[in-house]
Amino acid sequence: MAHLDLDNIRVLTHSCIRIQSAAGTVIYFDPYQLTEAPHDADFVLVTHAHYDHFSPEDIERVAKDTTELVVPASMAGEATQAKAARVHTMQAGEHIELADMVVNAVPAYNVEPERLGFHPRENAWIGYIVTIDGTRVYVAGDTDQNPDTLQVSCDIALIPIGGTYTMDPHQAAAFINRIMPRIVIPTHYGSIVGTMDDAQTFADEVDRRVEVVLKLER
Repeated sequence: MAHLDLDNIRVLTHSCIRIQSAAGTVIYFDPYQLTEAPHDADFVLVTHAHYDHFSPEDIERVAKDTTELVVPASMAGEATQAKAARVHTMQAGEHIELADMVVNAVPAYNVEPERLGFHPRENAWIGYIVTIDGTRVYVAGDTDQNPDTLQVSCDIALIPIGGTYTMDPHQAAAFINRIMPRIVIPTHYGSIVGTMDDAQTFADEVDRRVEVVLKLER
């Protein structure tokens, strides 16, 4: 069975993730603070409306004439600000097929009392499970461990660890130890929130049966 090449997953900045399939399909998640303009995106998937996840300027940097945009249904109005040949809206529980991948939307929200106002469940923001090259890749968006995220089954998980707005390294490790992917890649640390040291703190607490891969480029 084919597996997604781990070298084809990049965490460019913060929560900006680039994945390329074996067939050459290029997907970006939450492009933000990009210094180059590759205009190579076939698809851009946005998890929620905060400026460091939905940045029309950065979508412009990766978009080309045929780029398609995927956003939570609750962001249908904001999506018009971004360059896209077509916009798909999704609600948690839905799935769509795009090129050589299947995209499932899963809920992303806070439950910890100190964070409830940042990503409330009623905003209907989402994370994504993308099945590509025979691999289920979970891009969590900004979330806490909650009853919905505990239902996720995936091969590779990209999980926020920076604290303040999302899980901190300890909470993120505890979450990963519940869902037990094959590989986990931490995101959302080292710039706006969290330090570079948080990645090692997280890695030290993850079950040894899960491979921790550090991918943040800057």
